[in-house]
Amino acid sequence: MTWNNPVARNAEPATNVLKKYTGNRLLASLPEQAIALLEPDLRQVSLPQGVVCYTAGDLIDQVYFPQSGMISLLVSTSDGNSVETTSVGRDGAVGLLCGFGPCLSFTGAMVQIGGNFWVISASRFEHSVSLNTALRDLIHRYVEAMWAEAQQNAACNAIHDGASRLCRWLLQCADRTGSEQLSLTQEFLAEMLGVRRTTVTLLAQELQRQGVVRYSRGRITILDRATLEACACECYGAIRNLSLRTRSVQ
Repeated sequence: MTWNNPVARNAEPATNVLKKYTGNRLLASLPEQAIALLEPDLRQVSLPQGVVCYTAGDLIDQVYFPQSGMISLLVSTSDGNSVETTSVGRDGAVGLLCGFGPCLSFTGAMVQIGGNFWVISASRFEHSVSLNTALRDLIHRYVEAMWAEAQQNAACNAIHDGASRLCRWLLQCADRTGSEQLSLTQEFLAEMLGVRRTTVTLLAQELQRQGVVRYSRGRITILDRATLEACACECYGAIRNLSLRTRSVQ
């Protein structure tokens, strides 16, 4: 494989290559030519919870396409606290802006839920983007959607109570990992929601008492999605609709 011939001579048939990446909706939405450019350099990795992809101010060195895990984008304060601005799961990617050239990360990025990820180096991704209009257009649309979601989350954190935000966040995690079983400690939940751990404990206990979730040993299982959606704030529906609209134009 060479730079001017990014598709290996004995590469897999295009249909097989596309099927390989169905775990990530962003990759799956790409035309065959774009996937053919990325495919030789994409590698699959398994990352546990807590891995830091990059901190704020770091040069973005890799692009992450989650399959089963989830990455949180975080803003940290001088006292060491962090608040999530948005999260990325199987419907998106982290680090796409490096496709337009070297750039710094505005936020921290940390694996919130461990799982499998497709990863490509920033330099290889930038090269592929320079050769393909569909990749460039995809980055523009997805980054716009991410900004809109971050703004929705900012309004949510300022206006809505902890209980409805917790329900919204659990639903988003389930959507973005494709699983109703979520490996989440109360410490992580408190940090992501910007509340005290004791508050998360009380909220989780109430949801468990109502039979909506089951919480045990750092694992939350959604038992009653309909009730959880009814208890979530309106931001869950707004963000989900935004994701669906973005996907429909890809």
